Amino acid sequence: MSFSIVTASWFRFSFPIGLILLIALGKDNVVSVISANQSISLNLPYVLFFACAIMGHVFKQSRCAMMATAMLISYWIIQNYLQSPLSTGTTLLELSLLAFALPGACLAIYIFKDNSVRSRSFVAYLAIVLALIIWSQLTLNYLSESGFNQNDYPLLYVEEKISRLPLVLLLYLSAIVLSCAILVLRYNRIVDAVVYSSILLSSATFAFFHVTYISSALFSLAGFLLLIYLLSASYELAFNDRLTGIPGRLALESDLKHLSRKYSIAMLDIDHFKSFNDTYGHDTGDDVLKLVASKLLEVRGGARVYRYGGEEFTVLFKGKYADEAWDYLDELRQSIEDYELVVRNMDARPKDNKQGQKKRGNQSKTKTVSLTISIGVADSYEERNTTAILKAADQALYKAKQSGRNCVVAAE
Repeated sequence: MSFSIVTASWFRFSFPIGLILLIALGKDNVVSVISANQSISLNLPYVLFFACAIMGHVFKQSRCAMMATAMLISYWIIQNYLQSPLSTGTTLLELSLLAFALPGACLAIYIFKDNSVRSRSFVAYLAIVLALIIWSQLTLNYLSESGFNQNDYPLLYVEEKISRLPLVLLLYLSAIVLSCAILVLRYNRIVDAVVYSSILLSSATFAFFHVTYISSALFSLAGFLLLIYLLSASYELAFNDRLTGIPGRLALESDLKHLSRKYSIAMLDIDHFKSFNDTYGHDTGDDVLKLVASKLLEVRGGARVYRYGGEEFTVLFKGKYADEAWDYLDELRQSIEDYELVVRNMDARPKDNKQGQKKRGNQSKTKTVSLTISIGVADSYEERNTTAILKAADQALYKAKQSGRNCVVAAE
């Protein structure tokens, strides 16, 4: 999928860094463009963050909307309270408080689950942001009234060759950015990418705050990235199967448009799934589908897997004919046959927690069942039309069913 590049962990990690480097290399040009279009450039972050909040509501991605709200409020504070030189008044102190508080507001979105903007969680998040603002204002008032002097505190040492912010604050921001980057590379979730890019770009803004128009440039980039991630979220909702978590039929149809000459397609079906569903219930049936999907993700040979619909799945091997993919498919069939699925009696489950604890560990009433799958595979050796190959794989699957199930059959 062409759009899958945007959803890759390496892209979500490196792209914001690349944008910052481009801004640094073309700093003079960026300043000239913003200076010539001040009315648009200075208001662009407001428009982008507001648009992100609206889209977050539409796509039920309230955590993206929360992030957009925090960034919008921070940008408003910068434009209305931090426009005087850092050497005058309490400007540097105000900037330091904002640089300390904003990452906390960004990380706070992990507390909540995605929902609409009208949910209680969004109101609770606004309360957290308000509490941070009140804390910052009280801290500022206290330090101002007590005659705070940064030079009296060695911990707040500033290395002006690096930044105007205290060095300890730079280390604090760097540690948070690094932690968020690890989350992106390890889990690659939308929320991780949103938090990472927002904290990275805002931290770069605070670190180089003395650079002209830096807040407008980097906060605009943060807004654009939020929009990209929201589009990624809508993409995942449309192309990924929500039950199993693997790509769905739309993703398969998209991938089939970008195939080379050599490939094979396998269709597989869970044997006797309907009777299994009728016997043990739909919840257990869903567990079966999740199990098969998890086993599909373990298929070797560079396979891409999809839920085609119902209990039917598809495996795509790029660069392999059916005979080359055969061993990987049979290995999948064997691994599912060997797996014993535990079926719990939900009707006999105690409603009282204490009774449940007494019965916990008693496996006498626990039942295990075995699953099998049938697989049909076809390739592009003689036929290049993907629709025809899919049909041939489906016909091979039908032959596998007719041959007694729990086997792999190649199309003739």
